[in-house]
Amino acid sequence: MKDRVRIMDGKATAALVRAEVAEDVARIVERGVRPGLAVVLVGDDPASEVYVRNKDRAATEAGIAVRTLRPEATISQPDLEALVRELGADGSVHGILVQLPLPAQLDPAGVVEAIDPRKDVDGLHPRNVAALAMDLPGLVPCTPAGCIELCDRYGIELAGRHAVVVGRSQLVGKPVAQLLLARNATVTICHSRTADLAGVVGTGDVIVAAVGRAGLIRGEWIRPGACVLDVGINRGADGKLCGDVEFGAASARAGAITPVPGGVGPMTIAMLLKNTARAAEAALDAVASPGRTTGAGI
Repeated sequence: MKDRVRIMDGKATAALVRAEVAEDVARIVERGVRPGLAVVLVGDDPASEVYVRNKDRAATEAGIAVRTLRPEATISQPDLEALVRELGADGSVHGILVQLPLPAQLDPAGVVEAIDPRKDVDGLHPRNVAALAMDLPGLVPCTPAGCIELCDRYGIELAGRHAVVVGRSQLVGKPVAQLLLARNATVTICHSRTADLAGVVGTGDVIVAAVGRAGLIRGEWIRPGACVLDVGINRGADGKLCGDVEFGAASARAGAITPVPGGVGPMTIAMLLKNTARAAEAALDAVASPGRTTGAGI
């Protein structure tokens, strides 16, 4: 008889991480600096409003000084980049997050490049992307970092395992593949042109689903005992939130699985706070030892 599946509770795990961050922040404050997070929210996208409100509340609870800047949706590219550079020059700001997506007239790549990589708590600046690829110190994208944190907290062995990543975005797919490689997993990245997606997924000991298509990964594809990390957040036909994985059927085969909601999602904000505290501590250390090299991005 199959052992009962372990539901990887992202909400509870994120609460543990946030509590640890609060302790880190308290130690940093004792050194004379309060970590500061600046969130830039352009326009009034309803979903972004919810995400930013949750980030603001979580940061405040952790003792991080957070402020949200709300430029109009009509702001120009040069003005937005100038605003981001001003935040980079502000010594009270240790983390900068530009909420995506941006209005259609703005180029997100240019805005991200304007962020000081040492304050890029989303881990999207080219210097941090390069640092991750080259196994150098840097700030790591929050959602992929949250996936690895969940594996660690639930004792999921990654070394020597076959990890199948479904999705190749810069935000999740590519960086989570790099993080899995760094943990000595053997990684396969799948995408829209992968032949026999079901067959490839079926070989995975660890599955990361990050496509944004409800129920794309069928339960019968899952290898018995596999760990399934569902990053997708979709709205099903019934109006309820659901992931990229057919949860019910997958749960009957998986050894461990994240639910949607309540799985990877809460970990994203927790890792954002962890990145902010880390950036603040790195800034303090750089002042204390001005000649010390901290690597790309941090």
